[in-house]
Amino acid sequence: MTKNIVFFLVAVISQNSWSQNQERTIINGKITANTNDLEGVYVVNSQTEVMTTTDASGAFSIMAKPDDVLIFSSIQFKENRVSLACENFTDLNFTVRMSLVVHQLQEVIVKRYDNINAVSLGIVPAGQKSYTEAERKLRTATALDATASATGMVGGSISADPLFNFFSGRTAMLKKEVEVEQKEFFMRLLEKMFTLEHFVERLKIPAEYVKGFEYYAVENKQFTNILNSKNKTSTEFLLGELAVKYKEIIASEVK
Repeated sequence: MTKNIVFFLVAVISQNSWSQNQERTIINGKITANTNDLEGVYVVNSQTEVMTTTDASGAFSIMAKPDDVLIFSSIQFKENRVSLACENFTDLNFTVRMSLVVHQLQEVIVKRYDNINAVSLGIVPAGQKSYTEAERKLRTATALDATASATGMVGGSISADPLFNFFSGRTAMLKKEVEVEQKEFFMRLLEKMFTLEHFVERLKIPAEYVKGFEYYAVENKQFTNILNSKNKTSTEFLLGELAVKYKEIIASEVK
């Protein structure tokens, strides 16, 4: 009886020892997920600490045996642990499902800071005049840029560029660009302030002459000054006076 017990214990110990020393073989598998970016996912055998990574299709190969635990991890996926079974080694379609990590943003509050600008930050001096593109070109072309010189004439040296621009006609051309730009600005301001119906129904300007009347109005210096002040009442009053004169011009041309 004692011999039978000893034999049984030896058999159990031998079986456990054989199981623990069982050789590992390569297991092939593939990960799947709701994305095409399956490359670079780490696959680690937690028992042996052997590691590999998946290829572009999500496939991987690693040494393992039944009961080993494979750990799948990546920055874009939640960690997944899979305990291997015997059938996994013979399964030609052994796959592991991965779940994407969803980064949920907290509530975003956009605040408006009207008092923060280049002047308040000290980038631009307060009260400095702002120039349009055409005005900047003209200012650059006509600036003498006089600088004091210790060895030169009293009053410093003067760049020849403004003189060249003046005699070549470039200065006159740039001045014309500034005038055209200003008129286009006043035209947009006028059209924003009054609708086409106002010109036709209120001022009785024929529809085909409205655009011409707008050009006629912005040629008037007094009118553009009032228009630029954005005082609609004063602008409308003077616009009515100009409309009367413009209709007289139209009538004289028709005769």
